[in-house]
Formats: sequence, C-alpha cells, structure tokens
Amino acid sequence: MKKVLVLGSGAREVAITRSVSQSSIKNVIFCISKDINPQIDDLCEDYHVCDVSDVASVVSYSRKKEIDLAIVGPENPLACGVVNALEHAGVRCVGPKKEVAMIETSKSFARMIVDLCCPEKNPQRKEFISIRGVKNFMETLGGEYVVKFDGLMGGKGVRVSGEHLKNVNEGLDYANEIINNGGRFLIEEKLIGEEFSLMSFVDGKTCKHMPVVQDHKRAFDGDAGPNTGGMGTYSFGNHSLPFLTQKNILEAQKTNELVAKQLLKHTGLPYVGVLYGGFMLTKDGVKVIEYNARFGDPEAMNVLSILKSDFLSICISLVEGRLEKEEVSFDKLATVCKYVVPIGYPNSPAKGFEVFCDQNDPSLFLASVMLKDKKLIACGSRTAAVIGKNKDIWKAEAFSEEGVSNVLGKLFHRKDIGTKGLIDSRVKRMKGLLG
Repeated sequence: MKKVLVLGSGAREVAITRSVSQSSIKNVIFCISKDINPQIDDLCEDYHVCDVSDVASVVSYSRKKEIDLAIVGPENPLACGVVNALEHAGVRCVGPKKEVAMIETSKSFARMIVDLCCPEKNPQRKEFISIRGVKNFMETLGGEYVVKFDGLMGGKGVRVSGEHLKNVNEGLDYANEIINNGGRFLIEEKLIGEEFSLMSFVDGKTCKHMPVVQDHKRAFDGDAGPNTGGMGTYSFGNHSLPFLTQKNILEAQKTNELVAKQLLKHTGLPYVGVLYGGFMLTKDGVKVIEYNARFGDPEAMNVLSILKSDFLSICISLVEGRLEKEEVSFDKLATVCKYVVPIGYPNSPAKGFEVFCDQNDPSLFLASVMLKDKKLIACGSRTAAVIGKNKDIWKAEAFSEEGVSNVLGKLFHRKDIGTKGLIDSRVKRMKGLLG
C-alpha cells in the first residue's frame, strides 16, 4: 500500500489526486494545503491544513504519516526547497529540488540553461538590477519588448509592449516598480507568433512527452485584458495543434530533452517531475518563452483527463529512475478546459461569496474555494474549471461551455476558448506570419 501525499489544493491538485485514486496500485492519499478543497478531501485518508511552503510542517507531517511518495502541485514549495527536505527525510518526490526548480523560479537562470544547450531558442535579452540602460535597450529592440520580473509572480509578472504597456514610459514605470520592490528583471525581444505548451515527464535521464496544449493568459474574450494564471486551454485529438507541424512538435520535445540534460550537467542534480516548456512558433522557428517546474494549471486537466497509462505507476517510475521502461500513452481525444473566475479577477477579485455547483460532477475541478458552514466559498483566485473531451473538439468545447455556465456566483469566464472562431483566427494569423 503506497502512502501518497499531494501538496496543494487547486484544480490541478484535484486532477492529480483523482489520477492517483484511479491507479491499479493500492494507495491511500493524504493532502496538505492552506484551505480544504472538498473534491480532494473526498479522496483523502487525511487532510492537513497548513501553508504548503512551511517546509518544517510538511516534513513533520510526512514523517508522522510515513508517506512513501509526495507529488508537489504548485511552484512556491519547490522554490522553498520542500523536495530537498522531504528527500532528506526519506520521502521520494515527484518534483525537482530547489536548485533545479530554478528553471522556473529564476527567469535569468532559465535563459542561461537554454543558452548552454540550444541558444537559438532564446530571444535577444538583457538582465537588469537598475534602470540604467533599460530605455536604450528597449529602443534597440524597436519598442518591441517584454519586461519579466525575475522570480515567481503566479503568471502575472510579465508585461508586453503594445499589449500591457502602451509606450516606453509605461515600460520604464513597470521596471521601476520592480526595482523599488528590491527585484531584478529581464528585458526581452517581443516574440511574434503562436504560443503552445509541451509538458514532459522526466526522471533525470529520460523524457516522455505529453500532448501539446494552448493556454489563454488574457482575462477576456478576444485575448483582451490583463494576464492571469490561465483562463483555459485546449488540445486536439491528434495531440498537435492546427498551426503546428510534426517538425515543430519534435523541435519542442528535443528542447525539453536538452534542457533536462543541461540541468543535470549544470547542477549535478537530476530533474525529477514534470518539465513544462512554454514555446512560441515564430517565423524563425520554435522559441522558448519560459519554463515551469511542475504541471501547468489548467494544462494538467487537459492531459491527465486523457491519460491512458497508470499515473501512479508513472510517478513511481520517475522517482526510481526507470521512466524509459514505463508506458506513457494518451487517448486520441480533443480537450477544452475553461475556468470560471471571480468578477474583478485578476486585479481586484470578489471573494467570500457562495458558489453553487454540482461538486460530484467528474468534469468539474474546484480550485480557489473553501468549505465554511457547509457552504462553498470563493477565496478570490480562479474558482473552478470544467473539462470537455471528445473526438470532435467543437463538441468538447460545447460541453465545457455548458459546464462552466452551470457554476453560479459572482463569476465570469471566457466564452471563446476552444471555439472555431478563435482557433481559426490563430491559424490565419500564423499563416500570415509564415507567408
């Protein structure tokens, strides 16, 4: 009997917990998070409420419960070294140690790793700790630039010229804001093209790749509004996207493999867990936007909902370094995932209001919620996600749309994710770029 600990309480962790619970390997599940997610609680032997970044408490609980395997959902505990501490205490972890998780926690570290193994995948960039030289570099890039905070900001630390920043002065204001908070940042060339995500299971030596997914960071229909943690995602039944070729996908897979190898070479530590490559197809080929050191959210719902192989068996093969012999396969189904979020999200979200939904719906993934007096209360971040899956992507989208429309409260969602109009417009834009 495997004792499995899941760290985190969002929709991604609901997907992880469900996948573990469906394993043919006998297991009992434990969870640690700051709020109790009722969908995770239903599948758990025990639920411990504390901050997932409180390393000492996580280790103490894991020792007490004699945990065999921990699966780390969010990025913050990785940055705090929870994997280092757990492994030191004898608990194997699906998630990289702090030194290797820097592929996500430091943008400059990630760019350096990519430079060492596939420099052609990096955009032009410079790193800054003061305002000196910033304006000059922005102008060198022709005003087409991105300002990236060099650390974790929940997907909200990136601002793009022409989208979030109307002119160089606004770019300088954001740079000054980072400096005034004691931070450092990168100015990068703005890449033009279509984004896609490729996640890979990695055991330090071997990578097994998942279907590619497209995320939607902007808050409102038509890709308007501020950046968010992700409003929804879609994937096609052929595990590609309509603007990508097989060569593009192989290029992204190869990049993840090179990065995993380079991390081992550079840090001396194997990367164990899920390596998430954020890519952009440009007129100059596939480029790296960013790396994450864990499952994406919402991307976890897309891929885990169509995983044919035994998830817990994959997790055990990761920590035992024998992924090469493990079968990893996915159903040939399209998926559409949409998030419903509080009115005012992400900048000034409503919170503390009651949410009404069918908690037993297997296509529903509760996220930033808590139970209070037997009522489901929104906590202010993304509230719930609904996944639709079908051979026909338009049917998958219709299912997801109906599902999120049935989650009631002071909420909104993007209606255009996974629709023919939006996908066709992205294919058309890419064709125009490629000529």
